[in-house]
Amino acid sequence: MGKAALRYISDEKGNLTDVVVPIKLWQEIEAEKETAYLLKSETMKKRLLTAKKRQGGLPFAKVSEKLGI
Repeated sequence: MGKAALRYISDEKGNLTDVVVPIKLWQEIEAEKETAYLLKSETMKKRLLTAKKRQGGLPFAKVSEKLGI
């Protein structure tokens, strides 16, 4: 992602209190946090690496259709 348009929020004294982050950037941050959490476990790390190497599978649309969602 290129330079994100962050917006900072300050209180009446000018102290920064919050930040508004574009949703796409927020989703990337959350995904990275989740991956880092999962990689803490050796078992999950092995499972994730095995799944990453896996080829084939079904398209998401087909699975959704089979599950009725």
